[in-house]
Amino acid sequence: MVPILPLYLANVLNFDKSFIGLTEGLVTSGASIFRLVAGILSDKLKSRKFIVFTGYFLSFVSRPLLALFTTLGAVSALRFIDGVGKGVKDSPKDALIADSTQTENRGKGFGIARMLDTLGSVVGPLFLFALLFLLKNNSLKYHYIFFIAAIPLIFTFLILIFFVKETSFKKTGSEQGFSFKLSPKFYMFLLIVSIFTLGNSSDAFLILRAQNLGVGLLSIPLVYALFNFTYASFSVPLGSLSDKIGREKVIILGWFAYALSYLGFALANKIIHAWLLFAFYGIYYATTTGVAKAFVADLITSENRGTAYGIYNTVLGLITLPASLIAGILWDRINPSAPFLFGAFIAALSTLLLFIFIKMFKIKTEPSL
Repeated sequence: MVPILPLYLANVLNFDKSFIGLTEGLVTSGASIFRLVAGILSDKLKSRKFIVFTGYFLSFVSRPLLALFTTLGAVSALRFIDGVGKGVKDSPKDALIADSTQTENRGKGFGIARMLDTLGSVVGPLFLFALLFLLKNNSLKYHYIFFIAAIPLIFTFLILIFFVKETSFKKTGSEQGFSFKLSPKFYMFLLIVSIFTLGNSSDAFLILRAQNLGVGLLSIPLVYALFNFTYASFSVPLGSLSDKIGREKVIILGWFAYALSYLGFALANKIIHAWLLFAFYGIYYATTTGVAKAFVADLITSENRGTAYGIYNTVLGLITLPASLIAGILWDRINPSAPFLFGAFIAALSTLLLFIFIKMFKIKTEPSL
């Protein structure tokens, strides 16, 4: 559903790019408070799995309803509910993974989780391509796809219920109320990632850029599948690399790849450029998404990880809204290249700040030999 949703909003419902930026920002920002609440609850209740289940259920309910409600208010509300679902599951799921891994292989553990999650995002777009081909002359093709997209979540529910086991954890100190008093290094890292995120708008703009370069509707799912294939293929090797050379080094590599990718999207002028850039963009995700969360786990003790991930995901989610709005405004008022030039500049600045942070605090996360 992800590869065609911005096209549906732009080409079928005729929403402008600024509104698309708003709706996509709502997915991650409008419900960001639930990331924090869910993370805190998972620490207090010492239970992660049920909260993760609830988050997936909200997405399962909201996504098919996009086929039935098409007004600005209804679409915004449904995207908000989907965002709530994502927010509710994110922090407890990250903590669940961190609780199940050791420091020396945590990068690999998050890499495996990202690989498995992303493999579904490879198969999904390929299946989407087949559906678009079969329904290419059907005016309701988007509506059918929104309903079909909910089916895989049924299998997610079954896996959660029957195969996912929670790892018990204990408080290392006395029982006390909730506190934001976490590692100063965690908050410094969070500040730098927040600056980076300001230039990291919704990937919906990448899809719109591909279409702008001439990639047809049928090819959009294939381009997106290529991106996810690269992401899935490199997640485990690069996660393992972070265990060996340090997560901070791999994150810097990822942000540099992001800056190059966005600069490429800004300067691209041919269809082939879109294909090559989407493939390369997967390297950024593989070097950053799981590795950054493994880095957070290294900075925080187990009894506070749900809270830490709640704060981390909430702050970054809140920043995604202005980031996407900025991208939409730059696209509409300047040109389609402007959001990507802005993102490349912010990524380069953030990479420099992270490098300085590492040197100042002598950050070193690889295990001692």
